Amino acid sequence: MARNSASLTDGLFAKLEERIRSGAMPPGSRFPTQLEISAAENVSRTVVREAVARLSAQGLTTSRQGSGVFVAATAQYRAFQVTRDEMSELTDVIKLLEMRLALETEMAALAAARRTTADIGAIRDALAQMEAVIDDPEAAARADSGFHLAIARATQNHYYERLIEFLGLRLVPPRNLYLRDQSEEAHRAYAAKVQGEHEAILDAIVRMDSTRAREAARHHMQESLSRHSQLSETTSLRPKVEDSGTSD
Repeated sequence: MARNSASLTDGLFAKLEERIRSGAMPPGSRFPTQLEISAAENVSRTVVREAVARLSAQGLTTSRQGSGVFVAATAQYRAFQVTRDEMSELTDVIKLLEMRLALETEMAALAAARRTTADIGAIRDALAQMEAVIDDPEAAARADSGFHLAIARATQNHYYERLIEFLGLRLVPPRNLYLRDQSEEAHRAYAAKVQGEHEAILDAIVRMDSTRAREAARHHMQESLSRHSQLSETTSLRPKVEDSGTSD
């Protein structure tokens, strides 16, 4: 019974949220009363109360004392996010790689044009850290993310930095996803290949060659995208990939 109530609440919340997001209930409009929603949707007042409370918790509605509930002025604006749960599906890993392919090529080109001596030092440090922890997939993943964040900072564009910082470890697919059940030698060869791709990006940025930096970043991302696209044709992602080591 409790499970059925929770399902009804989820369904009603999704329906009301969609009406708000689509503009069917525009910002500033008066929200129907719980009684009206209950009658229209043929659900209990308890279900309505829980769904409406969730809308309020997410900032989609606001209460005005003595006037009722209204759709919030900012309700149609949804913050961008990529959740850990989304990255448990191979198809979503591939979609994120497709986004990075577009993002990181231009990011590398801008970094090459604008980098400072301090930026080069930060990028080199991240790359050296990846090499130092090559046998520790989790530590390598953190260094990998640090490498891309250092490039983002080198663009001198804080929006790149904020986006890459937000994505964090979600930037890199799990290494064990591609190398499932393979030998330690295979893991080291894979890590060395990724390291070489990173070094090519760094070299172009050091030389302030935007064209080469763009090409190197595109090659790096295309290689990762190709590997995981091929994998999707032969297998499906196992649960709990967050427990695996990561590297792009």
